[in-house]
Amino acid sequence: MALTIDLGVAELAATRFAISPLSETVAGLQQLGDIDRHPLNLRWLRWAADELARQPLDLAHTLPLLMSDRPSWPEFLVPAPLGAGASIEDDLAALQRTTAPQVRASLRRVFGEDPPDAVAAIAAQPATGLRAIAAELRAAHDRLIAPHWSRIRAVLDADVIYRAKQLATGGAEKLFTDLHPDLRWCDGRLMLGGVRWQAERVVNRGPGGLVLIPVVLGSPYVLIKQSTSTQTTVRYPARGVGALWTAGTQAPAGGTVRLLGRARAELLEALRSPATTTDLARAFGVTPSAVSQHLGVLRESGLVARERSGRNVLYMMTALGASLSGKKGMTSIEMRSPVSGAEFGLLP
Repeated sequence: MALTIDLGVAELAATRFAISPLSETVAGLQQLGDIDRHPLNLRWLRWAADELARQPLDLAHTLPLLMSDRPSWPEFLVPAPLGAGASIEDDLAALQRTTAPQVRASLRRVFGEDPPDAVAAIAAQPATGLRAIAAELRAAHDRLIAPHWSRIRAVLDADVIYRAKQLATGGAEKLFTDLHPDLRWCDGRLMLGGVRWQAERVVNRGPGGLVLIPVVLGSPYVLIKQSTSTQTTVRYPARGVGALWTAGTQAPAGGTVRLLGRARAELLEALRSPATTTDLARAFGVTPSAVSQHLGVLRESGLVARERSGRNVLYMMTALGASLSGKKGMTSIEMRSPVSGAEFGLLP
């Protein structure tokens, strides 16, 4: 059984990647609510729990939409970004451009004709509801996502760089096959399988091509909108999430320190997750120029590589660097018992 998207030549040519801070915000809230929780996010979840214990978030309009007994949630909460790297302001402006008929149709698809009172209030006054939701999501972003956005963005950018190379060398088939084990490309169709799909369904694709959105703070599954008022989005787990919250938290191996010196060995350890010079300088409390000098030596030695993404230059550990440090790019984290959204300080 599979969820299927039919893509013509024009739609495939228009398919693009995008990064969305609003997508990360919504995904993070769902992780806090124990929806498809990914064990690789537990370090962030623990940090977020402490942050919300200090001052809970009021999400009276948003939580009833995201955390219910329904199998899905309203698609307008994560509209397709208009550009490759939208800001949170861009994303929230797109959310608020959802028309009243689109809001009501989306709520009806999820909640039926007899929605809970909080949902019915949004359906009655969509513009007012969207403003309140946007304000709540902005507050959630500023509290929970913004403090980590630079490193999250580096992982997302590195994922897009990698996927673009896959597309260039192997076309759509290689791109989609490598995107996630549950995805496959065949005869002009993108099919999402796996244990979550018990029936054959066809996506009511939005206008234009697909928008592929890597997600750090998301579930381990691929999420595809079955109906949408914007372009159809395919949200998938970004590569390298496992190292994001652990990179630089462990001391480098003694042999690596003896070979490279402590400063360069610690930089190499930190680059198990992609980072910019500014990120590294902030993390180590040194100047960007000092970091650049060490990175230049590591790069000349083939231990790190760099890739440009827009205005930023990302540095990341190479396979040779990983071999030297004795580390793997992905690091698993121990599981803990589930924690409810209320325990994380989310106020419905």
